[in-house]
Amino acid sequence: MSRLVEVTDAGHVRTIRLNRPEKKNALSQELAWGVVAAVDAAAADDDVWVVAITGVGDAFCAGLDLSGAEPYSPYPAMTAQLDDIGWVGQFLLSIRKRCDKPVVGGVNGVAVGAGLGLAMACDVRLIAASARLMAGYTRIGGSPDAGLTITLPQAMGYERAIRFMMENRTLTGEEAVAWGMAGEAVADADFEARLADYCRSLCDWSPITLRLLKRGMVKACEGADMEQQLRYEVSNIRRAFGSQDGQEARRAFLEKRKPVFTGR
Repeated sequence: MSRLVEVTDAGHVRTIRLNRPEKKNALSQELAWGVVAAVDAAAADDDVWVVAITGVGDAFCAGLDLSGAEPYSPYPAMTAQLDDIGWVGQFLLSIRKRCDKPVVGGVNGVAVGAGLGLAMACDVRLIAASARLMAGYTRIGGSPDAGLTITLPQAMGYERAIRFMMENRTLTGEEAVAWGMAGEAVADADFEARLADYCRSLCDWSPITLRLLKRGMVKACEGADMEQQLRYEVSNIRRAFGSQDGQEARRAFLEKRKPVFTGR
């Protein structure tokens, strides 16, 4: 496993930690694919009944590393070129479709963009009181990816989801619970212990029961074809980033100024 992903077991609970604290666990391609590989490995291990995903340090995941991290793919070159979903879609596919075990998101700090997508792909979430959740796409001239067009409306309902993203809102602990983005807010000092205790408590139930429960819930929520929707997200964000407005948004973000949009 990549040094960027830390994996530990405690009883039947496997904890996957994003381990890039100096970058607020911002996603390089290697880190992102490492998370996907860790989830897939947990799904294949019969001794793992519950999976937790959290971050090392004071952040869950600050989203895509915009500083220009090295390209990386676990696939051979030709296969990688044919991959039209990429790691942003694989978060949701690995957690919801390939892993039928409960995946608990331990949102210990900021979760932005694709980092928010990773958190929302989890089946349930515990959030630290001071943690901040933000989509952030409007700020950089993008459109939602990482499954957020699926998971946010499921969690919050259509209007709250579109307002949250369109208005570039930031929600913290209790606010995130009130909006339906997490099931429980926890004091920062108690967060790590509570996450471990909650995951342990799920192991009181039969792993067969939990796996069948999750399969049924995922199937019931699949109103649209998941892979088709993820491809649509990728197509949209490419168009958004390729526009003049998208380029201006990113320049303004890096220059810490208000962008000037022209609708092109």
